[in-house]
Amino acid sequence: MAKEKTIYTCSECGGSNAKWLGKCPHCNAWNTLEETRAIPETASKNRMQSLTRGLNAAQPVTTLSDIQAGEVARTPTGLEELDRVLGGGIVSGGVILIGGDPGIGKSTLLLQALDSLSRQMPVLYVTGEESGAQVALRAQRLGLDGSKVRVQAEIQLENIITTLEAEQPSFCVIDSIQTIYSDQLTSAPGSVAQVRECAAHLTRVAKSSGCTMVLVGHVTKEGALAGPRVLEHIVDTVLYFEGDTHSSFRLVRAIKNRFGAVNEIGVFAMTDKGLKGVSNPSAIFLSTHGEPVPGSCVMVTLEGTRPMLVEIQALVDSGGPSPRRLSVGLERDRLAMLLAVLHRHAGMSCSDQDVFVNAVGGVRISEPAADLAVLLAIQGSLRGKPLPKGFFAFGEVGLAGEIRPAPRGQERLKEAAKLGFSIAVVPKANAPKKPIEGLTIHAVERVEEAVELARSL
Repeated sequence: MAKEKTIYTCSECGGSNAKWLGKCPHCNAWNTLEETRAIPETASKNRMQSLTRGLNAAQPVTTLSDIQAGEVARTPTGLEELDRVLGGGIVSGGVILIGGDPGIGKSTLLLQALDSLSRQMPVLYVTGEESGAQVALRAQRLGLDGSKVRVQAEIQLENIITTLEAEQPSFCVIDSIQTIYSDQLTSAPGSVAQVRECAAHLTRVAKSSGCTMVLVGHVTKEGALAGPRVLEHIVDTVLYFEGDTHSSFRLVRAIKNRFGAVNEIGVFAMTDKGLKGVSNPSAIFLSTHGEPVPGSCVMVTLEGTRPMLVEIQALVDSGGPSPRRLSVGLERDRLAMLLAVLHRHAGMSCSDQDVFVNAVGGVRISEPAADLAVLLAIQGSLRGKPLPKGFFAFGEVGLAGEIRPAPRGQERLKEAAKLGFSIAVVPKANAPKKPIEGLTIHAVERVEEAVELARSL
């Protein structure tokens, strides 16, 4: 009996190799080659013919200026925070990939969206991880009637496509793409080849039929979407569902969106009746101190088009011979840089101190506009003196000690004033030309100037 041939497939890019290598020659990723059974050449040809059967003929080449492009029509999902992340609603023929940790609320959110959309269009929920009775039980627990939501418990791709042709839904959820398999492939469900081919085929069906398709994806232990990276390239929108399972708050973040802005976030609160949108997320990320405490400074960050107030907390404590630098929600390397700038230009040394910095509420801040708030929180903890009530700051700090402007500073100031904050320390370039009612603004150019101002307040 002939020995079965095997190949080694990269879990990152899907590239194959005849033998195992430590590094994938296609994408240069380390330790990603997994042994799989090789598909015979005849089976491979038959598979390609079946996958391409029914595709439209090649389209003629057109000059870009001759193509009529209009605004895409959007349909609201009934969940305002989800619509914000999507750019206003779902788009006909769009393919959305949503990933998140197990139990974070992906299926709950999509079932709520399906129930809302079923009142205005035909919808289909394909579940490969649960039975129809489990889906009905969850809908009952959430208080959804779900009478018009069509449900299919199926994991075979060909059967799902047959159902899509028969039902003709306008909105379809596949939960999840890792459980779907095609008979044309010999590998197991969840493998690189199965995920890639099933996602590509479902995408073609969505584009040709105009059905909005949502693919639920598993994540790895590092938090990235499982499967080949090509999965994220195929789809139109990539959403990440974030949050601590021990907290009631969840964030939906857009990483890629061909029909809207990226880096938008939607904030939800998990309740016994499902996920509810949070209209004022700043309240989540601000601590409820009765009186100001040392080591706390509020900043205004931008998440997409939304300005949000976030409290930055710092704790400086006596350390040993190897003091620690730990940040939660902020970049650790940037914290080390800011401590060096604080020592060099403001004369405040933390070389023998442990420094801990935290962004309240579990939010992750990647923009450099948090630099000034981090510095002022550290100096407040080091001196043991709190900043005044109603104080906030934002601005980027450079290595030369200069404070650079943050984008859309006027919107940040107006958002803080609307929430009752009264004292601001901002870069000089962000100082408004007209005064903002109820807000005292201190414009600074240098780190030492900002630290001295914080001492005098």
